[in-house]
Amino acid sequence: MQALQTMDVSAAKQIRFVLTDIDDTVTTEGRLTANAYTALEQLSTAGIIVIPITGRPAGWCDHIARMWPVFAVVGENGAFYMRYDRARRKMTTHQWATEAHLQDNRKKLNRLALEILQAVPGSALASDQHYRLADLAIDFCEDVEPLPEASVMKIVSLFEGAGARAKVSSIHVNGWFGDYDKLSMAKTLFAREFGLELQANNPQALFIGDSPNDEPMFEFFSYSVGVANIQKQLHRLTHRPKFVTPSEGGTGFVEMAHWLLLAHEMQFQ
Repeated sequence: MQALQTMDVSAAKQIRFVLTDIDDTVTTEGRLTANAYTALEQLSTAGIIVIPITGRPAGWCDHIARMWPVFAVVGENGAFYMRYDRARRKMTTHQWATEAHLQDNRKKLNRLALEILQAVPGSALASDQHYRLADLAIDFCEDVEPLPEASVMKIVSLFEGAGARAKVSSIHVNGWFGDYDKLSMAKTLFAREFGLELQANNPQALFIGDSPNDEPMFEFFSYSVGVANIQKQLHRLTHRPKFVTPSEGGTGFVEMAHWLLLAHEMQFQ
């Protein structure tokens, strides 16, 4: 990984889209700071389209799409995206699965939740589980005492043993039934909302994140960035971000935003 400041300025000038994880990337120790929110606003004001790509639930994503200075949000690790049209006061939600598939998958996930909580002492349902449409989130350090690595990997193996996909974030293990992830839904969003093929427009996009569930994004994007706390997750990553910020969490996000904004200002001088 290279230092963020080694990113070529001419490349930074071309960035039109910032796709970003939320937890421990935009937030710091579970909080959205004023500086991080201001950076989101500054990017949007500068004409850079911001799209959070998160493992957080549908209930949160409805709020984020409505209230934050973002174009849209991908939630539950790619289960859907939401876009709020402020002029028309209309929310658009595009889901990977049909309603029938969601209901069937929920039954299987509910059974799996009981199995995991019984098999992994100290684990718990994520406090935001009630607001989820498509996945099961098992908390291993957000609102519980941090579990050892072996316990985290056991949760992953229980998901996979049941035929589910599993991804580790900085706070949860998320599991779901379905062949999708953050990247696949990001591609769908670009095709449906912009009429763009994401691969062809890769040089105009940047992704920033911090954990293993961001790995498909780190691999795909030419300009992928990790906030400094990515260093704590390197043992879980095969594909690492190309660049890393000096600071952790929301402060690192602000550093990335200021770097892009400086490059865009230089473009017009």
